[in-house]
Amino acid sequence: MTQAGRGSRHYRDAARSKNRTPVHPNGTDEYLDKCHLNYLESTMETIGMGAGLVALSFWLFIAAVSVAGIWDGAKKREQKHETFRRIIESNKELDEETLSNLMALVGGSSRPDRDFKVASMWILPIAPGFALFAYFISRIAEEAFYPLIGVSCLLLFMGIGFWIAGMITERWYLQDKPTR
Repeated sequence: MTQAGRGSRHYRDAARSKNRTPVHPNGTDEYLDKCHLNYLESTMETIGMGAGLVALSFWLFIAAVSVAGIWDGAKKREQKHETFRRIIESNKELDEETLSNLMALVGGSSRPDRDFKVASMWILPIAPGFALFAYFISRIAEEAFYPLIGVSCLLLFMGIGFWIAGMITERWYLQDKPTR
């Protein structure tokens, strides 16, 4: 009985028929692709439920931090309103300057145009940073370049949009501003 060598056709056919990865002495692409797929399948099988729980706990943490921030802001606003209500109920005579300071304290920002421009100044410098990040990451993983450039473009357009919104609301503010 003759024994088939590792590179023989019989050996490769036998390996394919049993769904095993063929061992090819030259390391062909087919061999490497099947080895990579087998590695991914074995990795996905061993990840188990632990990775899912880790991902779930991460997103629950993000949700908890978001809800806590919103709740904290609402409580602070409520306390400001309560202070303003007590001052009004005390029937004290308030001068115009104190009343305008209290209204600014209870209300939001008195200049939304500045808020838009500040947001733009925070977001615009991040866009080229993401583009540079995409360049360096693409040296390791080429497929990550275009998604990161997409994020960079999204940030760029958001920053430009905030700047334009600031310019538009600035015109509204100047039109409504009484002249002295």
